[in-house]
Amino acid sequence: MLRKAVGGKGLVDYHLHTRRCGHATGAVADFARAAEEKGLLEIGFADHIPQYFLPEDRRDPGLAMPEEELSAYVAEVLETAAGFKDLEIKLGIEADYVPGREQALEAILGRYPFDYVLGSVHYLDGWGFDNPAEIAGYAGRDVDALYREYFQLIQQLAASGLFDVVAHPDLLKKFGCRPRGDILPLYEETVRVIAASGMAVEVNTAGLRQPVGEIYPAPLFLELCHRYGVPVTLGSDAHRPDDVGRDFEQAVTLLRRVGYREVAVFERRRRRYRPLR
Repeated sequence: MLRKAVGGKGLVDYHLHTRRCGHATGAVADFARAAEEKGLLEIGFADHIPQYFLPEDRRDPGLAMPEEELSAYVAEVLETAAGFKDLEIKLGIEADYVPGREQALEAILGRYPFDYVLGSVHYLDGWGFDNPAEIAGYAGRDVDALYREYFQLIQQLAASGLFDVVAHPDLLKKFGCRPRGDILPLYEETVRVIAASGMAVEVNTAGLRQPVGEIYPAPLFLELCHRYGVPVTLGSDAHRPDDVGRDFEQAVTLLRRVGYREVAVFERRRRRYRPLR
């Protein structure tokens, strides 16, 4: 029997990674049991899609699942979902947006019955800016220029029509990289594009576990999302079962303060809503 939800946790967690992505621990069932124990009503798996945008000899199995793992990942999620009657389990995927590789990504996505696709940006001209191994890449860079480049890619991601949710929308701040100038115009420009695309935005608590110490996205960005009618989802970005639903109390408090009263959920790429509790 499900335990009563505490602090808003009786909701959804749409950003879970398993051991298949190469930098997480735990199988699908381990995360599902953790979610059930914590009283979540719905979860979604979003392992990193194989690095379709790189030649095969340059793909890193420590950053995303190998191509031969993708079918097994889908089968594992669907099989596990059938065994949990009190917990809804959705099949998602996290995919990087890389300009010029849209058709390759679309072909992969079309092969599987995904409930939703998280779109993300982890690379700026080949530089993995959120990878601790590449943190030296920030040295000597113009921070405001980085923010412009990053959010222009987020805008292209939204306009592509390939994704359902923008994952961790301001990931660039992960290591404390903050804009020096007035960020409001760039935020607003980006949110307007997302709103026009019909996509949702993820409120991701993983930033609280990173040097920046802040939820993705920043409160100002989220306030603009609410103003422009952009739906939101919730995600912990858990890479181990213990992190399922982590810090959701803070996320729900932020969402309510901004004005949100419901979160988006998906089935076969169609969106509906659950109330915030």
